[in-house]
Amino acid sequence: MNFTKLRRFALVAAASLGLAACGINSVPTAEEAAKAKWADVEAAFQERANLLNNLGEIATSASDREGGILTDVIEARSKATSIQVSADDLNDTAKMEQFAEAQNELSKGLGRLLVNVERYPELKSNDNFLMLQGQAEGIENKIRIAIKDYNEAVRVYNTTIRTFPDTIGANLIHGAEPMTPYSAVTEGAEVAQELDLGREGS
Repeated sequence: MNFTKLRRFALVAAASLGLAACGINSVPTAEEAAKAKWADVEAAFQERANLLNNLGEIATSASDREGGILTDVIEARSKATSIQVSADDLNDTAKMEQFAEAQNELSKGLGRLLVNVERYPELKSNDNFLMLQGQAEGIENKIRIAIKDYNEAVRVYNTTIRTFPDTIGANLIHGAEPMTPYSAVTEGAEVAQELDLGREGS
């Protein structure tokens, strides 16, 4: 009787280990980790979009000549926030490229806006502008880190679903598809733009 129970327990344990080794748990764990990192990317981009409202209000007081740049930034912000990539879209390469391109345009526009408004002494002495300027630098860094972390989580997930024995569970049980990393649409787009804010003269 004890031997039968022991054998049954050994069979259950072996079956459990076999299933675990076939990606039953590791595939969804890696997938959820990548989705969580994508949420961090979205949050960082949303934080930047929110900041632009305040930055734009201050910049409009600088000079009418900057109106064109500000308009470009507002349009880029509108486009960037209109393209949504949910966790279910992370294997849609075309949608990811569209999202990356819109965010890259917004990064370039923000960089141009900040460089241009720095030329105006009234802005350089404006405490609100200086505070927002510092926040913009911090957000760009946060975006860079969030993208790096997301791409690493995608690499782990994509490796998991292609590697034996996890690939068995990935294909037969989960129907897993590779996720798309956040990549450059144009050269350097995957790296948040370095903002030359000309602080030396402030």
